[in-house]
Order: sequence, then C-alpha cells, then structure tokens
Amino acid sequence: MDAAVRTVNLRKTYLSRGSRRVAVTGLSMAVPLGGVHGFLGPNGSGKTTTIRMLLGLVRADSGTAEVFGEPVPRRLPHVIDRVGAIVESPKFFPAFTARQNLGLLAGAIGSPRHRVDEVLEATHLGDRGRDRYAGFSLGMKQRLAIAATLLKEPDLLIFDEPTNGLDPAGIREVRDTMRSLGAQGKTVLVSSHILAEVEQVADTVSIIGNGTLLAEGHVRDILGGQAQARVRVGVASPERAAQILQADGFTLTREGQQLLVGAEDPSAITRSLAGHGLYVSELVPVRPDLESAFLALTADQGLGSDSDRTAGGVRAGGAA
Repeated sequence: MDAAVRTVNLRKTYLSRGSRRVAVTGLSMAVPLGGVHGFLGPNGSGKTTTIRMLLGLVRADSGTAEVFGEPVPRRLPHVIDRVGAIVESPKFFPAFTARQNLGLLAGAIGSPRHRVDEVLEATHLGDRGRDRYAGFSLGMKQRLAIAATLLKEPDLLIFDEPTNGLDPAGIREVRDTMRSLGAQGKTVLVSSHILAEVEQVADTVSIIGNGTLLAEGHVRDILGGQAQARVRVGVASPERAAQILQADGFTLTREGQQLLVGAEDPSAITRSLAGHGLYVSELVPVRPDLESAFLALTADQGLGSDSDRTAGGVRAGGAA
C-alpha cells in the first residue's frame, strides 16, 4: 500500500428539481502516505462531495474509493479510528473551557484523558486549556477542532476548507498546525481554494475540475511543468517595446503599462530593446506558482457557483 487515499473512476450524481447534476465524474486520484496533500479545484468541482464519499457520508454511484487500502464505505469501520476529519463547523460548549470540551469528547470516544493535554500542546493551545471556548478567536476555535480530531491519534486527517473565514493570524495558526502534523508523519488531506496557503504547506496536490482529475503530483513538479519562464518588463514606451520584442521572436502579453515576456534569459530582452534605444526600468522574473498552474489547468472549467459549499470563488491570496 503506497497511498493513504485512492479513488478510481469515482462518480456521484444528485437529483435536483427533476434533473441530474453530476458532482464527480470519473475521479481517479491518490494521496500519498505522510505529509500535506492539497486538494484543489474551482467552486463546484466536487471537492466536498469527494470528501463526503471518502468518509462514508454519501455513497458513490460507481467507481471505487479506498482509505488505507480498505474499500469505502464497506470496510470503513475497520479504518475509521485511523481517520480524523473536519467537514462542518465543529460544535463545542461555549461556557466550557477547551480542556473541558476535549475531556467530554475523549470520554465519549474512549480516548485516555492524558490525550487532552497532548493534543492541546500539539495544536499550540497548551496555555489556553483553562480558557472558555466562547472567548476563543476563530483561529483558536479551528485549532481546537483540529485538537479534537487528534484525540484518537489518527494517521489521516481530512480538513475541508480549514482556513475559510479566518483572519490572517488565524490562517497562519492553522497553516503552522497542518505543517507540523505533516512533519510528524501524519497524512493531511486539505481541501482549499486559497492557493497561496496550499502552496506554503502542501508537499503534493491533486487539482480537479468538473469532478475529474486535471493534474496530480509533487508541487515542484506541477510548477516545473508550466510553460516557458516569463519576465515582467517595465519600459517607457511599452507599445514600441512590444513591437520590437515580437519582431525578435519573443512571445508576450500586455499588463497595463508593463509587458509579460516569455524568456529563459532576461538579459536577451535588455539586449533586444537596447539595440533600438529603449532601456528597461523594471526587469523581474515571474516565479512559477501554484496559482498560475491552477488557472492554466482550470481555464476551461469555469468558476460557477459552488454546489458543494457556499464559499466564494478561487482565491489566490492568503496570509503572510
């Protein structure tokens, strides 16, 4: 077994007002053991539906899904203790402290009491265990939810949009927690549309569109597979510069008063323009990023309404 999660030709349709809506279409993907795996796709691409099928919350129409080599949902009870997940907003008692909330949950699932302090430390809430949940920030509440999933010491953690609605500080807190869990050897499957955040924490990614796989692999390989390197060029006469560069065989696009030029060697751009008496004021290589790869892969997929959740569209930005 070389994957924590594997799906093959997974398909799910829903009946809506007398018509069928396809949520997931022939999805085949693999989440490797250990580390953080980003699960990306435009709104309505089937991310949440896929996660619900993995957790046995909805049943696939066809295809197969496995968690730790066991078919889901038939054999899910055999591996469920190895899985922790946050799909909906978790519910805690507002007047109870973090430790009291986790203590109640630990008792309900048969987890030893000493795990409460351990998971609080693991999520950097050790010094806030005696504080009431009602006074927690959104980021702290989300980290407490992660702490709850850790009570039974799972090997696989599934988080559906874990930073949705958080402020920059909260996003950073959750990001650091996910990175720490991945470094401990746990497998973290995180669904997100905040591309900059995923790029900072994910070792591998699966990108889907319209319920089918578009790309999968190590982040560095996804980025390395992008088109020719580009350079952002600032020059006093962008129109004339564009004519010169195109005549010299460069491909380019216009971005306001700047040019985005395809070139492996930025010095070739300066030589071309200087030969015609034009000198650049800005010459900045554009680093390939997950946003560019994502948008290129999903260009024809559309960014329609998200039937899986009510969050907004794909977001490139995140917290520092």
